[in-house]
Amino acid sequence: MNTTSGSALDSTNISSTNASSSGPLLYGYTPAVARHFQNHPLPDATEPGRVVRVDRNLLLVVAGPDLLHLPYPLTGKTAVTGDWVWIGPNRAGDRQILGVLPRRSELRRKRAFEDSSAAQVLAANMDMVGVVVPVDRPLTHNRLERTLVAAWDSGATPLVIITKADLAEVADDVVGKVILQAAGVDVVTTSAENGDGIDEMLAHIPAGGTIVLLGPSGAGKSTLINAMVGREVQHTGEVRTGDFKGKHTTTSRELVPLPNGTVLMDTPGVRGFGLFDAEDGIAEMFGDVEALAGQCRFADCAHQSEPGCAVQEAIADGGLEERRWHNYLKLQRELAALARRSDAAAQRAYQREWHQKVVTAGKSQRWAERETAERKDRAGRKRR
Repeated sequence: MNTTSGSALDSTNISSTNASSSGPLLYGYTPAVARHFQNHPLPDATEPGRVVRVDRNLLLVVAGPDLLHLPYPLTGKTAVTGDWVWIGPNRAGDRQILGVLPRRSELRRKRAFEDSSAAQVLAANMDMVGVVVPVDRPLTHNRLERTLVAAWDSGATPLVIITKADLAEVADDVVGKVILQAAGVDVVTTSAENGDGIDEMLAHIPAGGTIVLLGPSGAGKSTLINAMVGREVQHTGEVRTGDFKGKHTTTSRELVPLPNGTVLMDTPGVRGFGLFDAEDGIAEMFGDVEALAGQCRFADCAHQSEPGCAVQEAIADGGLEERRWHNYLKLQRELAALARRSDAAAQRAYQREWHQKVVTAGKSQRWAERETAERKDRAGRKRR
């Protein structure tokens, strides 16, 4: 096995009283994490570590002051950026990953291809999900809601980070719309070029906490990280003015430590975000919509033209945005379709249900045709 030790990490101002010295302090090893390791002991394990980056054939792992390239865990469990791992010696005397600890939070999405019912885990063990919204392009409301649903469902706390506020005169308008749409989620406005809003953003992250930045290509995530670190650690690229598409300057998910103990995780630009088993996230993001649906006169209200429908009344009087209602329905259909694909029994029941509907509809059509024919026949006999 090829194990490569990295150079010692830069010094930090984290006090040894804030975290055990046996773990990677710069990468979020707090007393809470130390207790997490104590609660999940593993035979032959000698030290804790954290996955910094997932390469094609190896994992970049931090253990103490060292950065190591190690093979995937012996257990065969998939490890992702942010995972905490137990490390121990192998037969050759080098270090190896013996196991992956249970995740305290997990950001995931449905795999990109349409027929998949599997999840793709993007990040693990983050305390916050920073949803990056640049102001130099039109605000996509449905995408923002979808991403916030996934953020809530991850088990972390979402934070909307508006970037490039210095580039657009419409910044105030965008900020206002985002605040209304992301009700219950803190929103901070930043300008990495000017250094504005950086301290405010960092104040939202708990001591020693990890925040993953999530947004489209060219949203300014890498520039934001450079501003927080104080030097260029991430490459940046230009954004085309015609279609607002940016270069993929970030090609992998990687942890970036800050001197104050905060850990950042940059991610490649995400074009699509298919939800995976995100009922909890939808309840957080659309709690007002679900509360309205529960106020309808009839328990089985379809929220269309039924009398006493609280949803349609709220849309009519402006209390609920019609776009938001339709996006809620779309996300619910998406989750239902995913559940059917992942559950063979549900798929068969769904097919039987639709078959019965087709048969019933066919019978109803034949009955209606027969009744019409008999009515015409009776009318004809009366005329005779």
